[in-house]
Amino acid sequence: MHANEYQAVTAWPLWGRIAFRFFFVYLLLHAAPWTWFGAIPGLSFLGSAWFELVGALVHLSNDHIFHVRETLVAPNGSGDTSWNWVQLWLYLSLAALVAGLWSLLDRRRLAYPRLGYALRTIVRYYIATFALSYGIIKLFALQMPFPSLSQLATPLGDLLPMRLSWLFLGYSFKYQFFSGLMETVAGLLLLFRPTVTLGLLTATGAFLNVVMINMSYDVPVKLFSSHLLLACLFLLAWDAPRLWSFLVLNRATGPTTAYEPIFTRGWQRAGAKAVKTVLVFFILVMPLWSGWQRYRALGLERAAVAEPFGTGIWEVRTFVRNSDTIPPTAADPLRWRDVIFDSRNAGSIGTTDTAFWQRYGRGYFRFNTNDEAGTATVWRTSFARDSVGLFTLRYERPDSITLRLWTIFREDTLDLELSRSDRHFQLAERQFHWLSEWNR
Repeated sequence: MHANEYQAVTAWPLWGRIAFRFFFVYLLLHAAPWTWFGAIPGLSFLGSAWFELVGALVHLSNDHIFHVRETLVAPNGSGDTSWNWVQLWLYLSLAALVAGLWSLLDRRRLAYPRLGYALRTIVRYYIATFALSYGIIKLFALQMPFPSLSQLATPLGDLLPMRLSWLFLGYSFKYQFFSGLMETVAGLLLLFRPTVTLGLLTATGAFLNVVMINMSYDVPVKLFSSHLLLACLFLLAWDAPRLWSFLVLNRATGPTTAYEPIFTRGWQRAGAKAVKTVLVFFILVMPLWSGWQRYRALGLERAAVAEPFGTGIWEVRTFVRNSDTIPPTAADPLRWRDVIFDSRNAGSIGTTDTAFWQRYGRGYFRFNTNDEAGTATVWRTSFARDSVGLFTLRYERPDSITLRLWTIFREDTLDLELSRSDRHFQLAERQFHWLSEWNR
């Protein structure tokens, strides 16, 4: 559709113009397309400046208007924090305010064909970006890893709903790959104008499933996933008459023109192609390369044995604190029941001792060993970041099934003897049968 055709479009209804003004502001704030090029050298300030501005407005509006919480918690892996909720109210308020003023000042305009094209293009690539990013990491099973030994040893009833869903998805590489493939296909279809509608339908199905999982299992990405679904429905709404005619009334319908470029000059078309090339590089090529590299690195890490201890479960046979032997039956929160080495530098302890990072009744830790000195340095969590050093222990392996540890922890002398457990988990074994004689 060319410029003269855009000038001759039919006037939009009043409700359509008001709704467009609202969603133009609201979706633009969420997509923040000016931050997309922050990865380009010299343009990183775009993203940082924007997020600093949003952060200041969020705190300012919470202090004087919304009062969601006295102290806001910033996004931290959870996308549903008090900070995120204030951001939602802020964006809704700004969109309503600007739409109202816009409607008063621009009430003579009967349609917004150019702004409509710009918004549809931005939202289209916004959806494609996250469909590809989340889809690609699932293709390499990087979003939900297979349950670790520590997680397998956690009683099912101790898990929170979100972790239950995460382990459910991470257990099956095939299912995770399939769900990632659907998101990736949706993202790829959105990159080409003739397949945008099919891409939106595919993305809507994929994100609807994500939203339902988040809502049903209390996964703290409810706001973000809902906005991705909203963005899909917003674009599909532009095609509602055509889709209704084709899908419901079974009538022939022509192709959509909603995504046809409005550029008439050569330099405009060339510029649009250049921008698209940059976007595709950052939202498709780089995630694929990064995903492959992370997949290879993770494979090497999993293949590496957690020497000198060996990946596996160790039962604490004797636990001596300051010359006092604490029996395994003692109701002592500081006693260790078992030690699990999940990898060559991370594991967990069966204890409720809060000196360790607690999750579902287990204390997680990270460690590095000095084989020559026979020592291991232990940190508070299983994460490389934000971890606190706890102690350095000496270890000895008198035989393949025995491990002895000595350390000073909280000014207490600990002397432990561990025995290697042959415990295994059926869940970690192959559990697929074409022929099943009973419901297991």
